[in-house]
Amino acid sequence: MATWNSRGLRGSLLEEMVNRTVHRYRDQKLALIQKIPTPITPVRMDPETRHITLAYFEQRSTVDYIGVVQGIPVCFDAKECQTEKFPIQNIHEHQVVFMRDFEQQDGIAFLLLYFKNANRFFYLPYAQMVTFWNRSKTGHHKYFRMDELDPAYEIRCSGYMLHFLEPLQRDIMSR
Repeated sequence: MATWNSRGLRGSLLEEMVNRTVHRYRDQKLALIQKIPTPITPVRMDPETRHITLAYFEQRSTVDYIGVVQGIPVCFDAKECQTEKFPIQNIHEHQVVFMRDFEQQDGIAFLLLYFKNANRFFYLPYAQMVTFWNRSKTGHHKYFRMDELDPAYEIRCSGYMLHFLEPLQRDIMSR
């Protein structure tokens, strides 16, 4: 059982942008996407603030978000890194398995990536993600570089909107 004692992605720019974007997409009736909470069992709480200071994950989470876009089921995870090299270890095997199974049910699985130092966002289709994943398991680099990503899948931003439906449409059209 894993222990939780940090704030993880909460408060990150990427998560905030995705949350605002999916809220806007819902208001515009373009998509219905929900953030999937990671179930935890609190162990210790600060009596003054009533904040959880130590907890255990009850189970491995699957992906961060799941929903439907114009009748198409989607699931995705939002991940960020500091440099222009994304560590494969940030993608967990149970996530790869869930996304594979989701795709086998005719859903669309992908990652939303934020390269902090470059301040660039990308949509990474499942097929490309699993190529990097498999490559790392056969003795190659344990990361992929930002410049290995298809520039057509860079995500346009405006304010706090992360327009990921545009690359999602490209992904759908390429299948």
